[in-house]
Amino acid sequence: MHRAHPLAWAALGLGLAFLYGPILLLVAYSFNASRLVTVWAGFSTRWYAGLLDNGPLVDSALVTLKVALASAGLATVLGTLAALALDGRRRFPGRPLLTGLVYAPMVMPEVITGLSLLLLFVGLGIPRGFWTIVIAHATFTLCFVAVVVQARLRTLDRSLLEAAADLGAAPVTVFRTVTLPLIAPAVVAGFLLAFTLSMDDLVIASFVSGPGATTLPMRLYSQVRLGVTPEINAISTLLIGAVSLAVLGASVLTARRGR
Repeated sequence: MHRAHPLAWAALGLGLAFLYGPILLLVAYSFNASRLVTVWAGFSTRWYAGLLDNGPLVDSALVTLKVALASAGLATVLGTLAALALDGRRRFPGRPLLTGLVYAPMVMPEVITGLSLLLLFVGLGIPRGFWTIVIAHATFTLCFVAVVVQARLRTLDRSLLEAAADLGAAPVTVFRTVTLPLIAPAVVAGFLLAFTLSMDDLVIASFVSGPGATTLPMRLYSQVRLGVTPEINAISTLLIGAVSLAVLGASVLTARRGR
């Protein structure tokens, strides 16, 4: 059995430390008793309790969660439909153009996407707020869902679909009973990816948000410019924990489905 070189293990350790060291430090200092985030004064959970008294931060967290759920759901539906339409076995006029339009947000700078959506909403007279953020995030993330679902469609056993059709199942029935269960893991993965990208977005939301629709990244960025506070460390730790639990749960469900 080939053993890795010690330098390879050292490089791996340095890479992991570089990636996760700051996160672990943030989590540790969220339990700091001192208001000074760089001075350790003992273990305390006071800042987690203090989050309940920080109304603007809690409101921004709720707005972010609602936006992420709504935009991820919309992006999952549209991205799955786009992946089905762009499936390699389907040929129709304008397919290359549609492919480019679907995948363009993936490579386009977020500043350009945010500015173009801002101009669109202003030109249409749509007031900026919660739903403009949802539309913007769905527009930005549906391409990622389409990529994930389309990759699963390429490995799909077409004989199963053909067998269902030969047995008299209508196209809608074939999709509901055969195609959708087979691509369900990819659909769920696309939803989680879209949800995470929406939760993390700052640039696009800054362009299309309005009064009463301040997301958590926007709130944190505005507060960090004035100085990092223990509440920021605490709510960031809660977000890390929530994402970790979601990833762990998805991994467990995928493993059970595989068995």
